[in-house]
Amino acid sequence: MLPSPRVLLSIDFEPWFALTRRYDKLENSVERRNLDGGFTLQAIDPILEKLGSSKISFYLVGEIADWYPEIPQKIIKAGHELGLHCQIHRSLVGMDELASDIRASASWVKDYGVRGYRAPMVGMSEAAYSLLEESGFVYSSSIYAPAGTLLQKGKVWEIPVSTLRWRRGKGTYIAPRQFTWGLLLGGEYPYGSSLSIGLMGKTILGILENELKKGFSPVLFMHPYEIVRPPHWVSRIWRDVVSHPLLWPFTWNKAEFLAAVLRNFPVSPIGTYLDDALNVRAKV
Repeated sequence: MLPSPRVLLSIDFEPWFALTRRYDKLENSVERRNLDGGFTLQAIDPILEKLGSSKISFYLVGEIADWYPEIPQKIIKAGHELGLHCQIHRSLVGMDELASDIRASASWVKDYGVRGYRAPMVGMSEAAYSLLEESGFVYSSSIYAPAGTLLQKGKVWEIPVSTLRWRRGKGTYIAPRQFTWGLLLGGEYPYGSSLSIGLMGKTILGILENELKKGFSPVLFMHPYEIVRPPHWVSRIWRDVVSHPLLWPFTWNKAEFLAAVLRNFPVSPIGTYLDDALNVRAKV
């Protein structure tokens, strides 16, 4: 049995330049903060205002908590769930690199009682779950799989970003399960991805309605720069978009989509859903 269906809405709260991937190797925190230019601080209040009384999950890039401690404070004060996205936004493939990244966020993660983790680019390896367990995380949302999937990886629960399966059969759901041609050819479309929301937002609203009617709770994610426009956005990223056209849907404003989800569907933080799901299981 599953708990009452709702949209599990999340924001991967990261600097605007995380989209371009050109600055992944820029490790100097001061330079990265200067590059952000105050955008993340400027974006948080408008986003919280747009959410109103609805509660969602924020997966925060740790260096933002270092730059602007008021951001995690604002998120918690507004009643939202605070999770970890990473310390510095880049692909974290090796376990040593991932462990180092998690340690760098350990202080504020402990202070705020963070339980959830989302890997950058939804890119998780199966070996990473034991590291998350050792680091005290309760759950992850770092692979793609059909809505209603709830996986136990050791003592860590995986609540995947949602896909729509159009072929019969059940996947193995072994990480990594990223937005790739292999996933598409295997019969799943990751409609919970911000990329998909940019490409087919109205269609996804219909998918959400159908999933909720089936009793499922779809997981979606967006980014702050898709809801609040960064200063000089077009002039900063146009070369990246021309070189990599798949970045284009990430540049579209999704504030109207967010408003439509909040207006038409019940929403919930992912951690709250996990608690409800485990309570339902305990009663069966």
